[in-house]
Amino acid sequence: MKKKTASFTRRGFVRALARLTAFPTFGIPLFTFNGVATQALAKSVWPTQADWDSLRNEVKGRLIQVTSPLKACQINSGSSHCAEALEQMKNPFFLEGHPGATQSTGWLQGWKTEVSPYAVAAESPADIVAAVNFVRKHGIKLVIKGTGHDYLGRSNAPDSLLVWTHKMRKITVHEAFTPTGGNGPGVPAVTVEAGTRWLEAYDAVTNQHGRYVQGGGCTSVGVAGGFIQGGGFGSFSKKFGIAAASMLEAEVVTADGLVVLANEFQNKDLFWALKGGGGGTFGIVARLTLLTHELPENFGIVQGTIRASSDRDFQELLEAFADFYTQNLGNEHWGEQVKIKEDNSIDIALVFQGLSKIEAQKVWQSFLARLESRPQQYTVETDFTVMPASKMWDYGYMSNQYPHLVTLDKRKGQPSNQFWWTSNQGEVSRFQWSYQSRWLPLQLFKDTKRCAELFFRMSRHHSFSLHLNKGQAGATPTALERGQNTSINPAVFNATALIIANGRSDTEAYPDIEGHKPDLELGREVLRRINAAMKILRDATPGAGSYSNETDYHEPNWQEEFWGTNYPRLLAIKRKYDPQGLFQTHHSVGSEL
Repeated sequence: MKKKTASFTRRGFVRALARLTAFPTFGIPLFTFNGVATQALAKSVWPTQADWDSLRNEVKGRLIQVTSPLKACQINSGSSHCAEALEQMKNPFFLEGHPGATQSTGWLQGWKTEVSPYAVAAESPADIVAAVNFVRKHGIKLVIKGTGHDYLGRSNAPDSLLVWTHKMRKITVHEAFTPTGGNGPGVPAVTVEAGTRWLEAYDAVTNQHGRYVQGGGCTSVGVAGGFIQGGGFGSFSKKFGIAAASMLEAEVVTADGLVVLANEFQNKDLFWALKGGGGGTFGIVARLTLLTHELPENFGIVQGTIRASSDRDFQELLEAFADFYTQNLGNEHWGEQVKIKEDNSIDIALVFQGLSKIEAQKVWQSFLARLESRPQQYTVETDFTVMPASKMWDYGYMSNQYPHLVTLDKRKGQPSNQFWWTSNQGEVSRFQWSYQSRWLPLQLFKDTKRCAELFFRMSRHHSFSLHLNKGQAGATPTALERGQNTSINPAVFNATALIIANGRSDTEAYPDIEGHKPDLELGREVLRRINAAMKILRDATPGAGSYSNETDYHEPNWQEEFWGTNYPRLLAIKRKYDPQGLFQTHHSVGSEL
């Protein structure tokens, strides 16, 4: 195995780089190219059949031709075969297990899913090396798909070679792991290959070994790809930190076709870049190792709705909630979402850990009692649920105790415990009209009156959610210390939440299928309203930043918004490991050059 050594220097922030893009207008085309055309790509000549045959031999037959899972619908959208295909497209595990499918189907004025003519169905780092060398030699576009969940369409592109890591699913749980080149007793950890889904990681770590790994909520999301490399947040990030901060080591195929190890002892700069600098940017991760944590006794859920009778009552509710949050919820115990809606209501969908049901109810008692004492102004509905943390990803237990929360993958030949959360169904085969996010600075939230006024003004245009687990203000000291050694935008550590406005996007919508195309007229109206709501927030929070994995396809000043003061260092690392821009995705480090 060949290895590289680390070398970098910090540079001042180049703000000019963050001003190269702007919001599109309605006059631009509906779709644009998903990737970035480098100089090499501009001069490319599509490989001959002999070239493809040579690659197929090198990867021992694992070069496959890819077709759309909706091919039957492209031929006849009214056929029974099309109906069968559309039914399959409702299953997230089908989508991640098909090389021609993606979880999202496109983005208004941004992209639509495309099929690579060929894919290397990689089973080892050697297969990935062969694909990288082939792309570098022929100057064609390279795309990488683990599970295809990326909102921005970065795991697909036309006229490309796909590196498909679906079959790389080996998992090893370690009682004591020491990164290569280090010494000492080691720490509990789990090593996963590039195609591993979070459900499999949780099964191995929690169901089988009684520990916890900080990962994503959606069970079919991949572990080693864009989730971790973009930063990664789970329900309990204020307790355990961002997922990237748990990375201990990565095996990476770089643009020159070398397989290198990156950790705190070797290739330190690459290791740092992979912890938040964006997936598909610095190399292809074939395998990574993550720290595991002691499993809490319980996980809990708080669900409910609070409705205000008037605009004035709603403003008072927003102010009261901001105060309640800063005093009671901005800590390691709480995570997930509170939705502020146009109809003067708040939907609560929060989780907690480290508390019993009685302790959790006590936290909320005085706040809810104050509202319930004013029935003319407010109606309150809440429900508290607690379950053993060891059963969270046990389908047998969940389907028996909480069948409404889980949906089983009933296809023949699938694992008996392969399920997804029913609440995630709306993300499956979704065409995105708009999705915008912004970190909410803690200081603004503490100014409860100003914050309430801001939220109220935003809600007159469109509903939005506060993802409390995706801000690190209030996280444990250990989580903050680990997180500050990552390359994610440092603004997250002073943010109490990530605000997301994402619209009522079309589900089961396919741009190229007659009778199933997204409603573009409605989409443009939703986009207009979200733009209006988020402009209020942007104007009030200059420089607050946005989360690169869950953001606007058309984000202006994206370099600064996604990575803040870390961008110049990331750009230097990109130039070192990928000087020709072999790895290029939409709004990734170096894609503007």
